[in-house]
Amino acid sequence: MTRTITVGLDGSSESRAAAEWAAREAALLGLPLKLVHVWEPVPAPMAQAPLLGAETQQHWTERVPREAAEGIRLRHPGLDVTAEQLSGHPADVLTDAAKDAELLVVGSRALSGLGGFLVGSVALAVVAHAEQPVVLVRAGEQAADEHEMDPVGIPSSSTPFRPVVLGLDIESPDEELIEFAFAAAARRSTSLRVVHGWNPPPYYAYGLATDFELHAALAHRESVTLAELLRPWREKHPDVQVTEESTYGSPGNHLADASREACLVVVGRRVRRSPFGAHIGPVTHAVLHHSAAPVAVVPHP
Repeated sequence: MTRTITVGLDGSSESRAAAEWAAREAALLGLPLKLVHVWEPVPAPMAQAPLLGAETQQHWTERVPREAAEGIRLRHPGLDVTAEQLSGHPADVLTDAAKDAELLVVGSRALSGLGGFLVGSVALAVVAHAEQPVVLVRAGEQAADEHEMDPVGIPSSSTPFRPVVLGLDIESPDEELIEFAFAAAARRSTSLRVVHGWNPPPYYAYGLATDFELHAALAHRESVTLAELLRPWREKHPDVQVTEESTYGSPGNHLADASREACLVVVGRRVRRSPFGAHIGPVTHAVLHHSAAPVAVVPHP
């Protein structure tokens, strides 16, 4: 089966931005794009209402993927675009659709006046359960937002890409996560900015504020460990320029700051087989809500 870039579509501004992002990514990867529109059947009592029959609602919702596909074909000539309408609960249907995708893309509303996302329950459920990487794109995201300003300070999609940012936990690094970030930077011909936030062990915490030598020693240890961890990946991807940042403090805050100058932020989600359900993790959760750039969440063991 041919892998696809799959995007969840509901006709909202955030899903349209997600579809455009997915189309650009499909072109970079040389893969077909699949638009998936999930139709939730009208409950029986509502279906009997004269102004809202089930057949009427389905007729109108069928226009959403069809017209979106037509528009994307016009804006991205040569891209293989298909549209599919499925029925069921959106989170469950999109999670299932992700199993056959190289990447699943969904939209999130932008917070008015602030950077970051307003991540809805469907997007959170998909991120928490999908077996493939999921990218969240906020409403209003434009191609030019992922690129450097032109020489006179005007947004442009013809300038080089901004860096890809990778949030990395050096205590439990995952190869799939690192490879995803390097590959994303390589196909954009841009640099990779690796951000690692660290905090001292609890028994160091009280003395750290006044013990500058201890702070310096811990900072050096974290930086050396990060550099050694990335050494083989630098050798594997010699064309990708890598910058490393090992900084004291909350990883989520550092990644949110870095996202303002990024074209894509890549974070991981540890897959846990828990009786209490799937979890996203505090750092990834913070990034999802505060990133100013699209966020790719890569599940790993």
